[in-house]
Amino acid sequence: MKRVLLSTIILMSLTFCPSAHSATKTVRLKVIETSDVHGHFFPYDFMEKKPIKGTLVRANTYINRQRQQYGDRLLLIDNGDILQGQPCVYWSNYVMPEDENLAAQVINYMKYDAEAVGNHDIEPGHKVYDKWIREVRCPLLGANIVREQDKNGPARPESIYTGLQPYSTHYCDGVKICIIGMLTPAIPNWLNKSIWKGIEFEEMVSCARKWVKYIQETERPDLIFGLFHSGLNGGITTEEYEENATEAVAHEVPGFDVIFFGHDHQVHNEWVTNKAGQRVLCIDPSCYVKNVAEADITLTYEDGRLTKKDINGEIVSVLDEEIDQQMLEHFQPKIEEVKQYVDRKIGRFEEPIYTRDSFFGNSSFTDLIHNLQMQISKADISLNAPLSFNTVIKAGDVTQGDMFKLYRFENLLFVLRMTGEEIRKHLEFSYDMWTNTMTSPDDHALRLNDASKDDQQRTGFEYYTFNFDSACGIDYEVDLTKPDGEKVRILQMSDGQPFDEKKWYRVVMNSYRANGGGELLTRGAGIPQDSLESRVLFHTEKDQRYYLTEEIQKMGIIDPKPNHNWKFVPEAWVKPALERDRKLLFGQ
Repeated sequence: MKRVLLSTIILMSLTFCPSAHSATKTVRLKVIETSDVHGHFFPYDFMEKKPIKGTLVRANTYINRQRQQYGDRLLLIDNGDILQGQPCVYWSNYVMPEDENLAAQVINYMKYDAEAVGNHDIEPGHKVYDKWIREVRCPLLGANIVREQDKNGPARPESIYTGLQPYSTHYCDGVKICIIGMLTPAIPNWLNKSIWKGIEFEEMVSCARKWVKYIQETERPDLIFGLFHSGLNGGITTEEYEENATEAVAHEVPGFDVIFFGHDHQVHNEWVTNKAGQRVLCIDPSCYVKNVAEADITLTYEDGRLTKKDINGEIVSVLDEEIDQQMLEHFQPKIEEVKQYVDRKIGRFEEPIYTRDSFFGNSSFTDLIHNLQMQISKADISLNAPLSFNTVIKAGDVTQGDMFKLYRFENLLFVLRMTGEEIRKHLEFSYDMWTNTMTSPDDHALRLNDASKDDQQRTGFEYYTFNFDSACGIDYEVDLTKPDGEKVRILQMSDGQPFDEKKWYRVVMNSYRANGGGELLTRGAGIPQDSLESRVLFHTEKDQRYYLTEEIQKMGIIDPKPNHNWKFVPEAWVKPALERDRKLLFGQ
């Protein structure tokens, strides 16, 4: 009887319960991306000394809510540029370097599944990012960040820079996922080679092609994601690479299901059809943790074989999420230490200075930096651009936090040899991006673009404002009725000496510009990229902000004023036009 009963049970099981081989299985996953965090961890702006929305402590509330719903079917990824931005990361990188890096602490606390490397993670230098790489506990990805001797070699995990991985592998409810991380290869156009010694950056399309092939052959995953610190398209383009190559990779390299990207500080949620006719979701949450980008993915398996993928992308605002109080309490001791650091008094300003003035002519803000650069370097001429759109340092006591408003990034200070002709051409290239060619008094003076108002790096202009270089040490006019390439007329050196286009001058600028950033020295002045290093006469060991702070401390009290060494002409046309453009950009 026992045997008969057992046989009957087995027969019924086979009849009424389909085997795994004949079953239909559906798995729903969610992937959440943050990108270009730039130190916006906590709900406090250490530069402006006031609460802010967004930031990772608000995003984590949303992320935890999604984790409750999805459990281990959720992946959390970050796309780099986390080591520079707010004073809290500078404090961690340079003031308290012996402690575990604050960015690593935050990544580990939030339990990220993978992290890509951004250009602002390379810029702090080997000492900072080598330590950060060791301290981050999730996979750190950089398939095209290779050892110098292995550039353009075959796909081998051991060829990647020490501590990084070309890709990571994840399992969610039986679904196998591989994530390939890459960084824009334009680093040599921005950073001195000493900062990335021993590393090379491969072009993204060819790198993606070899790693997709490797992964498909060796891993055979259900899904392949890209995690690219590179914008959609455009930027610096050379014979060797494209700065923003996400769209190119999506189109040219079949195999990707979703590419999560960043770097360009813009929101994107779009589909690209690759050359095999397949659609690839390309999604970017922009910067400063105002949003997260997420992909909802539903996979259907028939007889154990993946037969259908449904993928949807969404940009989710986290500006109004509640603060994760548990996370805030965990990091409160660090927050208090940073507040003490940024509240330290540096000097005193007799007058307020505004970055917005820098777009309309000589300004106290830009000229203060010009004058300090000249003072520190003893150069003949200074070049500098506004790094913020609408920042003010008020009159009165100036603190360490204000120094981050005066100079946002950890650039070094460089002095280069340039001819007078190269200086003029450099300025021509700058003002061609900055200003319009007026054909009537009713035209715009500046090159504006309504479509870029929400772009964090153009803010209503046609081009990036951090490339709007002006000069100190020379007197000149910018004639807005002249065509591009003919606007700048240099009158003399500011000390009254004649300016000579054939003479060599010592020119001070930041390291971003000195290494070709913005292409003002290369496309503008006409200096070949591979000749820039030979032009360098001097550069600082520490970041520019450090030396600006030292100079202000020495001076104690400063009464910043415009230098009045250059102006837009003809004044009858440009003065009312500039006022109209000011109202368009900044309102009444």
